[in-house]
Amino acid sequence: MRRVFWLAMGITIGALVVRKLSRAAEKMTPAGLGGSIAEGLRELAEAIGDFGADIREAMAEREQELRAGTGLDAPLPAAGDAAALRRGAHSAE
Repeated sequence: MRRVFWLAMGITIGALVVRKLSRAAEKMTPAGLGGSIAEGLRELAEAIGDFGADIREAMAEREQELRAGTGLDAPLPAAGDAAALRRGAHSAE
């Protein structure tokens, strides 16, 4: 019984080793190398796209902060307020 167990264990390990070696050999063929390079370039392009999206998001957020800090998004004064500002009413306050 022990011999059958070890025989089965050896066959299983042998099959796994052969599968691993076959996969490794397939990756070393020109087609396998081309696929690996293409996958790497695809991942690189995706990472660059994600980085660009993060940069654009951060730029928009910073622009909002700057606009709020400088008052560029403040509402325009009403017509009466604009005339008072031209006359210098703001300096009297």
